Amino acid sequence: MRRGTESLGQAPSQRQLKVAETMRHQLAEWLMRGELHDPALQGVSVTVSEVRASRDLKHATAYVAVLGADTAPLPVLDALNRAGPRLGGQLARALHLKYAPKVRFQNDDRYEEAARIETLLKAAHRDDGDGA
Repeated sequence: MRRGTESLGQAPSQRQLKVAETMRHQLAEWLMRGELHDPALQGVSVTVSEVRASRDLKHATAYVAVLGADTAPLPVLDALNRAGPRLGGQLARALHLKYAPKVRFQNDDRYEEAARIETLLKAAHRDDGDGA
């Protein structure tokens, strides 16, 4: 078996979960304080809903949601991904990690999906009430 493939399909370790959650808190704090100086991030509210770290903690995927209906997530994600290498270095220093993680940002559409499902459930409930 090749090295690294034995962990496929396994649940994340406690250390992995703890470091990822600490990364989430740290990234959220930096975004809240406005420490990233990019025009695409000015006046935009971004929430970090989850961070998933690789087993060796060298890679991290941060799932973010851009709050506000008038803001498109793509320019914000591009700005965050441009800042990813710098943020990885800052995370390594803040969390005392041996290696700086390669941080990648992805859109978290769970909020939109939850709203869509809620709308469908309400519509189904209204339809059931009309026929009774």
